[in-house]
Amino acid sequence: MKFFSTLFSTSYVSAFFASFLFVGSLVGPIAARAERNGLPDLRDASDSTLQTGMERIVRDLGLDDDVRAGRLALALVDVSRADAPRLAMLNGDAMMYAASLPKIAILLGALAEVERGRIALDDKLLGAMTNMIRFSSNQDATRVLEWVGEERLLQILQSKRYRFYEADGKGGLWVGKAYGQQAAYRRDPVHNLSHGATVFQVARLYYLLANDALFSPPLNALMKETLSNPGIRHKFVRGLESRPGARIFRKSGTWRNFHADSALVEYGEYRYILVGIAEHASGGDWLVRLAAPLNDLVAAPARQAQLSR
Repeated sequence: MKFFSTLFSTSYVSAFFASFLFVGSLVGPIAARAERNGLPDLRDASDSTLQTGMERIVRDLGLDDDVRAGRLALALVDVSRADAPRLAMLNGDAMMYAASLPKIAILLGALAEVERGRIALDDKLLGAMTNMIRFSSNQDATRVLEWVGEERLLQILQSKRYRFYEADGKGGLWVGKAYGQQAAYRRDPVHNLSHGATVFQVARLYYLLANDALFSPPLNALMKETLSNPGIRHKFVRGLESRPGARIFRKSGTWRNFHADSALVEYGEYRYILVGIAEHASGGDWLVRLAAPLNDLVAAPARQAQLSR
């Protein structure tokens, strides 16, 4: 794979991975530990200025009624400073059908199992993960899910290490069905969805990824690389074409009237996370129209002074 050979040579992967497995027991709970002991808890990062700006943009685009009706959920996290994230959300904990966006959870599960030594990090896995993410291949998503294990993935998502789904709370990221004609094997216990997400938990996944807190640095870099170079240019990707130079790490989803997108964006010295889920025939267009103004809410000249302090 071209991206793989660029990021890691085969010999380098073998050497790094052997040593990584040796110390795996020492670094296993990295995500949960980071949020408690170093990385600020994203729940505590609400920012009134960012929130007001998001609400204004939504209102100016005529989408505030759709937010009130629960047809649109948004999360924006400014992670330009690791020690001072800023969070704004609308319907942030609303569990919604997210189409192919939860394939990012399958990617997470595959790399978590690579980390544990249960799945081999080889060209077959890399190719399937790349097609699943960049081109949203249902066949490859189902293949990777089978390698991880359906129930095993749900265990990972609900584990103390990750906590991306809270069965006794607000829900979160959920994959309870392969991406094919198969029936759902386990719908989420809170909302009965087969492929669901809250924008907060998706944003939190990217937050940990942005701060190298999901896996060891090499696996974290591999996850980012897999999410890079989007093969489908719509929604946030299309909306950010008017902001040249933005580097986007992204997973989207579309099914009938359900439109979702999620991205970690690096734009000059700024880094931010943008997640949106919409249930409307025009939802894809909403996400296109939201991308640039939400980008500018973070990457504004006023932020320059704050970051240089």
